[in-house]
Amino acid sequence: MTRNKQIFFLLMVLGIIAPFIFPAFKLQMSIMWILVVLALTWDVQGGQMGYNTFGNIVFFGLGMYLCAATQIGLFFPLAEWTAAGGEKTFVHTSEQYFQGLFLGLIVAAIVPVVVAVFLGYGILGLRGHYFAICTLGLGIAAGEFAGGIEIIGAGQGMTSPPWPKGLGDTELRGEFFYYICFILMIVSFLFLRWAYGTRFGLVLNAIRDNEDKAESMGINTMQYKISGWVVSAFFVGMAGALMGNMIGYIEPVETAFPGRTFGVFMVLMAILGGKGTLIGPIIGAIAFHVFKEGFWTFFLGWQYVALGALIVIVVVFFPEGIMGYLREKFPERFGEVVDDKDRKSQVELN
Repeated sequence: MTRNKQIFFLLMVLGIIAPFIFPAFKLQMSIMWILVVLALTWDVQGGQMGYNTFGNIVFFGLGMYLCAATQIGLFFPLAEWTAAGGEKTFVHTSEQYFQGLFLGLIVAAIVPVVVAVFLGYGILGLRGHYFAICTLGLGIAAGEFAGGIEIIGAGQGMTSPPWPKGLGDTELRGEFFYYICFILMIVSFLFLRWAYGTRFGLVLNAIRDNEDKAESMGINTMQYKISGWVVSAFFVGMAGALMGNMIGYIEPVETAFPGRTFGVFMVLMAILGGKGTLIGPIIGAIAFHVFKEGFWTFFLGWQYVALGALIVIVVVFFPEGIMGYLREKFPERFGEVVDDKDRKSQVELN
């Protein structure tokens, strides 16, 4: 069994039993799996393809609003729901709740894909910092645009459907969303693991290494760049849908399109774990989430200073991420052959 498979198997076991070991932290662990999905999907562009993007937060917010709007609009007037007290006036039955959630997740996955195709043809011709700045602007604009749409609550935001009272206490709700988030993470990981082993993954790496040379070899790089963004949009949209339901309240700037938090977090998590690798973003997201929760617990009021210090430490001391550092220090544990001469030379250099 390879090192990646060992790590993934351990993650599977821990993920399944975690709610029973830490029952008081189901919400925090559910958010952790959402962060893993964000890091994995950001790495499709930022790590595998070499296009550093801040635009994935657009799909996150779209998924959040689309899912909640579908859940509500399927059975009740959406405009009346977003008025004050709408969630108290209209109450979902258990059947309505799960029907709406199921259809909402589908809509939250499909519509961001269409948006990714549309935006991709418009901006994926840009490269380097021009592309990064353009995607950053998209995230900011999306939040401001959502803040002006009255039917989804405009600037005051909207509530997502509450958990049906007939299904018992919040304990069941916590377990339900925990395992859905965990399954989404597993599915996204397995899909990307498969995709990176195909021509798709090879072309993404070719674009990262030398896009002009890839084009000169007859590869339609635009098609593959858009395909990569479509994959991210699909999973990030569903992640946003689940996040909106777990939080219960959707606000355009700080919750749906939080560029300065989640938009930056997904980049930092992938770099922390080791971008361009499959396991790295998972390790980076889990480590980052643990650090973040610790900062919010012990450094409240200074949490963003602590996160800024973490960014500096990662960039200065771990430029290749945790996986890159471990691969350099223990290459034999990652299937790389190291002879005695190489080991001796490395020791002398150190």
